[in-house]
Amino acid sequence: MGADVVAFPELAITGYPPEDLLMRSRFIEDNLKALDRVAEGLEGITGIVGFVDRDIHLYNAAALVADGAVQGVYHKQFLPNYGVFDEKRYFDEGDSLPMFTIAGARVGVTICEDLWYAEGAAQSLGLAGADVVVNISASPYHHGKRYFRERMFGTRAADNAVIIAHVNLTGGQDEIVFDGNSMILSPEGEVVAHSPAFEEHLLVADLDLEGLYLNRLHIPTRRYHTLDFIAQPVEEVNVSDAPVPDKPALPPPANEPRLAEEAEIYRALVTGTRDYVHKNGFETVLLGVSGGIDSSLVAAIAADALGPEHVVAVSNPSRYSSEGSIADARRLTDNLGIKLMIIPIEDAHAAYLKMLEEPFEGTQPGTAEENIQSRIRGNIWMALSNKFGWQPVLTCGNKSEMATGYATLYGDMAGGFAVIKDVPKTLVYRLARFRNQVAGRDIIPQVVIDKPPSAELRPGQLDTDSLPDYDVLDPILEAYVEDDRSIEEIVARGFDEVLVRRVVGMVDRNEYKRRQAPPGIKITTRSFGRDRRLPITNRYRN
Repeated sequence: MGADVVAFPELAITGYPPEDLLMRSRFIEDNLKALDRVAEGLEGITGIVGFVDRDIHLYNAAALVADGAVQGVYHKQFLPNYGVFDEKRYFDEGDSLPMFTIAGARVGVTICEDLWYAEGAAQSLGLAGADVVVNISASPYHHGKRYFRERMFGTRAADNAVIIAHVNLTGGQDEIVFDGNSMILSPEGEVVAHSPAFEEHLLVADLDLEGLYLNRLHIPTRRYHTLDFIAQPVEEVNVSDAPVPDKPALPPPANEPRLAEEAEIYRALVTGTRDYVHKNGFETVLLGVSGGIDSSLVAAIAADALGPEHVVAVSNPSRYSSEGSIADARRLTDNLGIKLMIIPIEDAHAAYLKMLEEPFEGTQPGTAEENIQSRIRGNIWMALSNKFGWQPVLTCGNKSEMATGYATLYGDMAGGFAVIKDVPKTLVYRLARFRNQVAGRDIIPQVVIDKPPSAELRPGQLDTDSLPDYDVLDPILEAYVEDDRSIEEIVARGFDEVLVRRVVGMVDRNEYKRRQAPPGIKITTRSFGRDRRLPITNRYRN
């Protein structure tokens, strides 16, 4: 297409995050050999490639490659060590700041977090005369992240009068999903090109350097910011100082609009599920369907991610399952075109109760008897998975349940991947309605959306027997789990103190359950697992 520069995401050679693979010297060596192969294959274009560099330390690095060789290397300077990030566990901070002349343009290279700080590389490069700052990134998704990045990078571009080209990773990696949303911003901070979310995409654009120079003439403050203001010295590296003449103009670049919140989150869940299954060499998944809203949403996501022919649903009715729920499960699977197996559990349930008659003698039936049903179902799912290779088993617990422990260990928590683990119950309903809206019909039966949620482990059971109404519960959980608000602060928002203390107690008591839950897709600002880390054993009470 006649481009001068092509940029790939952060750690494109190794994948992100490579975690303790970085402890293996052979892994580092193979990564360097891979970079050499990339360099040998690049002709007529300059590449910016994320890789792991090594001297006596390891560095999260970007190589600038041209004419079959590495022309320069930049080491990431701001290493995130919060949330899902552990970069200081592996990498050392860089201390040099090269600026490359490519086809007559001055190009600075930064990596992800480097551009998040006002007094960082962007400022130094801008004052040193950089025209373009390329930011290669592996910035994980949570809902609303695109808007945050656009504001932040727009501010960096405008403050430093530079063009910013941000290229972000896309795809799923264990619990993390990357949304792409790569973009180019003008020196006024406006988005001039934007790639679609959750898609591999080649975003190609002509950069208006003449407009950049005119823009700078109208910024008098730059005249007072000489090189003395630069926080870090910039090393200039000449790769190709003459512009290539007579290049035909490219068509206007894509500028994809933002997705609506439900569409964005649904795409994240589909991407995370598809990539977890396919990248780990699996093909067909299995999940239990109850006729409830959670398993219905997970079934829809799985069918969209993998194709209906690669999804097997299992219904395990018990003595407490309503005919309506069984019919709802059948209607759902028919709508999605996925296979349904119905395996009743009454015989196994009765055998368990008979076997436990003596040790349970003199006690009242309760949670232990109820959870036997869930654990029988988990055994059946895992047996089918083992027998036919239908893996992973997808679990269907949502964030509200995971937070409060309203889930059965070794029962409905049994499986290999928790698709909606980070999706609050109220959002589950919104996503179900969204999926139907996109289809233009009730893929998820309307009766499933309308009926009160129930585990159906005893006669007449409802979720609200054990939990507050989800419209009340979810805001409390968000304040406590995601925002780390105290009981007093949550009560000050208008919630009943007794209720808040009860909810907080449930969250704290069930940390041990969450540690044993399968990985699931992060879509909120703070997910359980690698994002929110608390000791199981502790005496602190909020």
